[in-house]
Amino acid sequence: MPQDTIREDVLFSSVRELGTRLRQRKISPIALTEAYLERLQKLGPRLNAVVTVTRELALKEARAADDEIRAGKIRGPLHGVPYGVKDLAATRGIPTTWGAEPYRKQVFDFDATIVRKLRDAGAILVAKLAMVELAGCFGYSNADASFSGPCRNPWNTEYWAGGSSSGPGAAVAAGLVPFAIGSETSGSIITPAAYSGVSGLRPTYGRVSRHGAMALSWTLDKLGPMCRTAEDCGLVLAAIAGRDRLDPTSVARPFTFPEEKKGKFRIGIIKNATQGIQPQVRENFEQSLKVLAKFADISEAVAFPSMPFGPVVGTIVNAEGASAFRDLIERGGMQELRNTQLRHAGYTASTVLAVDYLQAMRVRTKMKRTLDELYTKFDALVAPSRGTVAYPIDQDFSRAYAQFRGGPPIIPAGNIAGQPAVSVPNGFGPNNLPTGIQFTGRAWSESRLLAIAHAYQQATDWHTRRPKLRAE
Repeated sequence: MPQDTIREDVLFSSVRELGTRLRQRKISPIALTEAYLERLQKLGPRLNAVVTVTRELALKEARAADDEIRAGKIRGPLHGVPYGVKDLAATRGIPTTWGAEPYRKQVFDFDATIVRKLRDAGAILVAKLAMVELAGCFGYSNADASFSGPCRNPWNTEYWAGGSSSGPGAAVAAGLVPFAIGSETSGSIITPAAYSGVSGLRPTYGRVSRHGAMALSWTLDKLGPMCRTAEDCGLVLAAIAGRDRLDPTSVARPFTFPEEKKGKFRIGIIKNATQGIQPQVRENFEQSLKVLAKFADISEAVAFPSMPFGPVVGTIVNAEGASAFRDLIERGGMQELRNTQLRHAGYTASTVLAVDYLQAMRVRTKMKRTLDELYTKFDALVAPSRGTVAYPIDQDFSRAYAQFRGGPPIIPAGNIAGQPAVSVPNGFGPNNLPTGIQFTGRAWSESRLLAIAHAYQQATDWHTRRPKLRAE
């Protein structure tokens, strides 16, 4: 019979482990869901990681999962596993705030496709998780850029969890949920994964339907999983990937996980990847390369294209964001935002010239070709996920770690090209804060990237560490 008492160590289990326990009826979906709900209520407010705890819905879904599992009707590895979603995905009858005061009471009468697919897979929605307001549209310069307040890092609450998917990063790291859904336009999964010490996957553009998710930049936005392990990211992606008639940018491209390994992995180390970054981030990356060398052929000093990835991303986000939030800008709603920088940035973004946007899109096409050609030689290129550990919550980003602004522009480049990336934890730096290593590859190569990241995690234990966090 299932045991009703859920120990804390169980709440830090991987999705794979929880699924096995549930199918073997060592724990019940109801007891597991209640345990996560309790932890969300106790620790969520301390971290500013949670917007809405969906208790009523969660218990209803847990009872349904319990009945099905008892009857032997198993939907898959996520059946009975609770999760949280960044509060930009629509949930029927439950507020979807986009992290911003003007939308605090916004309620939709439908579910985002990603929420529906996870329900179909048997996963249980327990929380809508905090995010930087409007997913960081038009930029922001400090951690206090959400009506829910600065999302605190579970490893050291005086520091940030990373944005804009800060709630998903903090919630997974703190054991509030076993997995969460984040979004990335230009770094918003990779950054909180690295800063919070979890595994995060940015899928290929078009791999996952965005129907029902807030639009920031139509040609850059992506939804993806944030989990304890790379393997978990694969399990979640398998449930959410695929063509959706409600999202014309989604693609019917098969995703197979796990991928059958064929020979040694080919991994390239990006030239100057550790130049100008924090010393402990560099040391952890170099130690990670020694681990990778045990099961991969390593090519050093791979030249990364010198192209204006950052400015091109900025132009596209400003133009498409100004269009997405045109009504908010024109009615003066930007003045209601918590981030004072954003209150004026919307007007500035509206002045992007059509000729500049079109030029950015033309240059983007060349960037895609150049990057795709580079990646044909490798299964993955590797670099530190971020050049520093997380920022202090009370300090402007431009002042924090001002001396460390190095490393290649791999995050904006990958987003420009719509390429996938996986970040996994690889150690700790100053102030007991996590560091990460990221693996990037060609479009549609998620299986290969996850296989590499999984092999790395099989040889290390950073993903098993957990913060010492207690409810006050």
